[in-house]
Amino acid sequence: MALFSLEHSKLAYRADFALYGMAVLALAGYLLLASPLAEHWTMLIYALVGLASWSAMEYGLHRFVLHGLQPFRRWHAAHHQRPAALICIPTVISALLIGGVVFLPALVLIGHWHASALTLGILAGYQGYAITHHAIHHWHTDSAWLKRRKRWHALHHYAAKPACYGVTSNAWDCLLGTRQQVQRQRLNDDPPR
Repeated sequence: MALFSLEHSKLAYRADFALYGMAVLALAGYLLLASPLAEHWTMLIYALVGLASWSAMEYGLHRFVLHGLQPFRRWHAAHHQRPAALICIPTVISALLIGGVVFLPALVLIGHWHASALTLGILAGYQGYAITHHAIHHWHTDSAWLKRRKRWHALHHYAAKPACYGVTSNAWDCLLGTRQQVQRQRLNDDPPR
């Protein structure tokens, strides 16, 4: 299994979901069992802040890194060319980024327990994003929410002008003016993959 390949084998692709799922469960368990009881409510707030922060991070990373900076832009273009291919950032890179950009600065600023809780929220948001993005490209569903996400993401992939960067939410696109205006479709229309 290549650690730095953009196009993953089915095993490596599934391993990413499993590893992040286990990381979320392990970190949540660690925080519940090992942290001081007096910190639980504060850590819950930090975890929720991390989860809510993921939405802005998702939008910013997608818009400014994946569509703006090389080599990420080139890598992401491969996903746009072949959206059903198992292309995603290698687990090693995403884990190092979460550790280096989220956990370590938070550790210095707010301490071990709160940094761990904040990171838990970010990890849970990232896992939710990864599952949603996979579902958008690979699942057939009757879920109205997922059908809306599929249509929104199809606008991102096939729009003439870059737009619709949010995957799990369109809030930042609406707020920052990167929403693609289109005619409404019937809810049971599945967009192209």
